[in-house]
Amino acid sequence: MVLDYVILALYALGMVGIAFYTRHRSSSVNDFLLAGKKGLNGWMSAFAYGTTYFSAVIFIGYAGKFGSQYGLASVWIGIGNALIGSLFAWMVLAKRTRNMTRRLSAKTMPEFFEKRYGSKRLKLVSAVIIFLFLIPYSASVYNGLSSLFGIVFDIPGWAIMLALAVLTALYLFFGGYFATALSDFIQGIIMLIGVIAMVICFMNHANVDWDLTKLTSSSELGWFTFSSSNTGLYGNTVSLISLILLTSLGVWALPQTVHKYYAIRDDKAIMQGTVVSTLFALIIGFGAYFTGALSAFFPEVAGVGSDNVIPYMIKIVIPTGLIGVLAVLILSASMSTLSSVSLASASVVAVDIYKGKINPSASDKKVNWTMKILCLVFVAISVVLAILNEKFHISAIAYLMGLSWGVLAGCFMGPFVLGLLWKRVTKPAVWSSIISALVLTVALIFVFGYDQNGWACSFGTALKAGIGCSPMIGVICMVCSMLVTTVVSLCTKAPDTECIAAAFEGKEEKESIAE
Repeated sequence: MVLDYVILALYALGMVGIAFYTRHRSSSVNDFLLAGKKGLNGWMSAFAYGTTYFSAVIFIGYAGKFGSQYGLASVWIGIGNALIGSLFAWMVLAKRTRNMTRRLSAKTMPEFFEKRYGSKRLKLVSAVIIFLFLIPYSASVYNGLSSLFGIVFDIPGWAIMLALAVLTALYLFFGGYFATALSDFIQGIIMLIGVIAMVICFMNHANVDWDLTKLTSSSELGWFTFSSSNTGLYGNTVSLISLILLTSLGVWALPQTVHKYYAIRDDKAIMQGTVVSTLFALIIGFGAYFTGALSAFFPEVAGVGSDNVIPYMIKIVIPTGLIGVLAVLILSASMSTLSSVSLASASVVAVDIYKGKINPSASDKKVNWTMKILCLVFVAISVVLAILNEKFHISAIAYLMGLSWGVLAGCFMGPFVLGLLWKRVTKPAVWSSIISALVLTVALIFVFGYDQNGWACSFGTALKAGIGCSPMIGVICMVCSMLVTTVVSLCTKAPDTECIAAAFEGKEEKESIAE
């Protein structure tokens, strides 16, 4: 076990080293958010995207819960993440996002909404929504780590949460997006090695009788066929499809993943990033859910709770030394996501609320320092929520993530994706998408919650059960966003020609600038 602690210590020192190495690369808002004028190459952008996409939630929450629930069929979630969430997302969004945000001089998603649709109020409201609903996602990442280290290393959850928060805040505060991207590249390599090692170790477990029918026996789900005997919200084909769509299509409208397109260097980097991010997602997604499905061979994990399945499997199978490597795998996935989420949240408050509303005359230096401080504030709030969630068992890790992704994607799917592709999208359509998604989310949480437990159940019971339906609610809200945005745009006055010209017809940046 000493070797495992040594590996963890070396990893922590490496992250501190990155913080100090990049401390001169965040002197301005542009440097802090976009890594300077040159931007990033395809490999770094792809790894930044992939490591933001996959966090401790997929390994601890999603793989453990849905891998054991759906068996091999859960692997389709990982395949969907690679094809829809990476390949198609980069093909459709990367170049368009990069070009349009540069034409509009937009550094954040709310700033994009303001300049694309000509509304400062829209920028303010979207900034508040992003800040509030990225907090539960961040908290879910902390809870995932807490589960792992509590079981494998017998370290109190609150202690590892605080340690991770300090480490993440350190290199984010000093280096900004460049430090995040550099650490993401290193952490991405660790994740690839770690997930391959984890699959091999689980499959070589000496006590396993490799009867592949067990991979589907617990859930009666095969690779392509699904049992119709289960009729609950999370016991049928619709449930699995909703998970695939939420985790694959939802990233098209999340501020922390979309931000990776803003800073990509040129068209060549976009092509590289498309290929690399897809391969990265395929390996990580397939590996994570496949290991979750292997829980069918581990009777020891029966009844431990979905959030604890993978940690117990690691404790049972993985030898000393390699445990430290896999712990670093989960840490890498978590820190990269936390830094990106913190950066996205802090930037919308500093740039869109502080600079945009409270103090429009604030200097670049003042906004930059405000953003750094807000990164620390966001990390602190997320840790507190994670500790409270662990103490009072508010909701499972997977559903905290589902709530966050569902609300954000539901609000912004139509306004952002259609706003990139279609000139006809109007400001009233954007407002309609945001309002309808928020109202629909709250309504469906209680409708599903009371429906599952009876209309005489308590408010708290209904709320908890409703949040447990968050993946399905998120998908409904995403579909609603696309439909509402389209219909309202066609029924309202065409947008201002100046906004359209600035977004779609502005002069492209020359590639030589980025070289």
